[in-house]
This record gives sequence, structure tokens and C-alpha cells, in this order.
Amino acid sequence: MVKYGLDYTRCRWILPLLLGIGVIFGIIALAGRGWLESQTLPYVQQASLWQNCRRPDQGGEWSCESLMGYAWGRAAAATYLVGFLLLVICFALAIIAFAIDTLRFNFIRGIGGLLFVAAVFSVMGLVIYPVKFSSEIPMTGINMFSWAYGFGWTTAIMEICLGFFFCCLPNYEDQILGNVKPTYFYSSP
Repeated sequence: MVKYGLDYTRCRWILPLLLGIGVIFGIIALAGRGWLESQTLPYVQQASLWQNCRRPDQGGEWSCESLMGYAWGRAAAATYLVGFLLLVICFALAIIAFAIDTLRFNFIRGIGGLLFVAAVFSVMGLVIYPVKFSSEIPMTGINMFSWAYGFGWTTAIMEICLGFFFCCLPNYEDQILGNVKPTYFYSSP
């Protein structure tokens, strides 16, 4: 944004837009039933952050049990949910920060710090879930952590990367606002 001379007014909504995409990915991860799935036929197990479903054979009925009965299930859900709520707060703060004509760069650095805290909570939930799930719940066949779990990790990685962008953006305040004279590399003899 700074190096190639893109105008600040044209690029100011890129970071809030990326935060919005992170929020959408977080919603998919929270609502998705594909945290863990059977990899091969017959598909006998499917789990989300909230419940584990299995069926005895190919044509049988799915029976589901809540993961909230386990302490680790509540911990994984709570930590990931706290990270997601912090991400939503950062999204709202970013919209407010970039909507104001005079950009408050210290406010933006605070959003970056809050994104790092959100990433810590999200990663804690994403680590607790597979470790405790695979050790405490019996699994049959070949299982894999699937697409919704991947969306959870994508959200966490976006929180970390956007945290860096929000923290580093105030270092280029003068260049972004156009307060620096351009440097020319031509020198006259």
C-alpha cells in the first residue's frame, strides 16, 4: 500500500474487508459439521465443535452426543468462541476507525493487539479439540480433521497476519497520509 504509491482513500477498506472475511470463516467453523469426518466408506463418524455423531453401518441412523458433557469440549468451544467474539469486536472497531476521516493510528495499533489476543484464544481451542477428541472418544475406521476445522485454522492465521498489519500500519503514518516528500533517484551532475 505504501511502497507502490496507492492512494490511502482507495485502500483504506482493505483491512476491514479482510477482517470481515475472517468473521465469515469463523462463522463457517462454528456452524460447520465437518470438524472431524470419516475418510473412507462406510462413513460412520462426523463431528463438529459442539457434538459427535456416529452411525453403526451405511444405512443406519446417526446418533449424536454433545461434546459439552466433556470438560475439554466446553474448554475448546469456549476458547474458540472467545477468540471469535474478539474478532467480531475488532471488525466493528476497524470499521469505526477507518470510517473516521482523520485516522487514529494508535487506535489501529490497539486493534492489532486485540487481534493477537483473539488468535491466542482461537489457537488454544483449535489445539485442545483434536488432542482431547482423539484421546478420549473412540474412533473407528480412518478419520480426518476436515473442512470446518480448516476454516477455524484459516481464521486463526488471518487473525495473526492482520494483527501484524494493524500493528505495523502506524509506522507508515506519514507515507499513508501523504506528508512525506517524494524521493527521486535522479541526481544532476
